[in-house]
Amino acid sequence: MVTFEEFRNLLRSNRSYRRFDQSRPIEKEELEKLVELTRYCASGRNLQPLRYRIVSDAEECARLYPALKWAGYYQDWDGPEEGERPVAYLVQCIDTELTKNCLCDDGLQLEAITLGASVLGIHGTIIKAFNETVVREALDLPEKYKPLYVLSLGYPAEEVILEDTDGTAEADIRYHRDARGRHIVPKRPLNELII
Repeated sequence: MVTFEEFRNLLRSNRSYRRFDQSRPIEKEELEKLVELTRYCASGRNLQPLRYRIVSDAEECARLYPALKWAGYYQDWDGPEEGERPVAYLVQCIDTELTKNCLCDDGLQLEAITLGASVLGIHGTIIKAFNETVVREALDLPEKYKPLYVLSLGYPAEEVILEDTDGTAEADIRYHRDARGRHIVPKRPLNELII
């Protein structure tokens, strides 16, 4: 059984990474294992309406990449350069023939996948800002599957540091890069979270 402290450390390591070692592929079987984790997540009405398009082929990754928007706080950055791009993606879709509303299943399943990936040393970014038309065309998605999120994945080629804010409501919570190129993620302190 995992201890509370081990689980807390896993959550702390489960960060958004945006630069990867593109020379290290992720096997399709590893991606299938990550999707398999979603079977054990709670599901509203137990409907289980989410499906995943696995993208691990280099050509498909290249077709999908232009559809994605990277890091909204980095106004002058269009995403990772060649050599630092994701080597795989999981495109989370809702089966609209089952329902149009997955309730909170999307977030629960993405957290399960990213936690599982962290255990394997794989990290990524959950992307909501994307061009749906380009995603559909790049992956030849059947009409009934509506893309909700794109999870980029790879072995990290950057360092991510958590940093406590000053605890005020006006604290700057925007992630940024420091002078050494590390990705700094401000987090509000516990006392600010509890009412």
